[in-house]
Amino acid sequence: MHNLDTVYQQIRDAERKAGRAEGSVKLLPVTKFHPVERIVELADAGIDLVGENREQEARAKAEALGGRCGIAMIGQIQSKKANAVARWAAEVHSLDSVKLVRGLDRGMALALERGDRTTDTLPCLIQLSDDGDTARGGATYDDVPAIIEAIDESEHLRLDGFMVVPPLDADPEAVFIRARSLVDDTSNALGRALILSAGMSGDFETAIACGSDLVRVGTALLGPRPVG
Repeated sequence: MHNLDTVYQQIRDAERKAGRAEGSVKLLPVTKFHPVERIVELADAGIDLVGENREQEARAKAEALGGRCGIAMIGQIQSKKANAVARWAAEVHSLDSVKLVRGLDRGMALALERGDRTTDTLPCLIQLSDDGDTARGGATYDDVPAIIEAIDESEHLRLDGFMVVPPLDADPEAVFIRARSLVDDTSNALGRALILSAGMSGDFETAIACGSDLVRVGTALLGPRPVG
């Protein structure tokens, strides 16, 4: 089974400690490598969106779920996979280039034309690369304005916020604070609230203290990945 109640309590405790309103931070369970039955359990407990990072695995789970729970793509997306991701993704949290914006927009149009989707808007988060090493996924801070412009010009994509994963050798708190500052500046520029997705099983309390609105939790919720 899952540790949903425990994780929810940890999130509520972190909200209180940070002086934030209860319920202001959402949970995105990360279900990669876990069988689809675990997602069904989470859906039965009220979860309506989970995160996956491998296209083939996520696509198979989306088909098996039949709309029972949405799947957000949180892993790096190759441009050639954009059409495939657009067919099943409820959201994309790893948008990191103008090229990918255009690929997903074309993929959305194709999916709608084929009847693979019923919703014509794909909510997206821009993934940030704090150290500028885009090989691991994520856009540099300098790349962000062009990506926002491309999303604005797209027919089917909507910018909902930003996602960040601290590099292994970085101070997570500093990374989260920089990302939160960008979210606030962009929200002010656009005139609407955007969210920050930051924090995973090992650091989500710190992320919440720094202003994260969405935490991605896998191991603390579902335990280690299944063997075999």
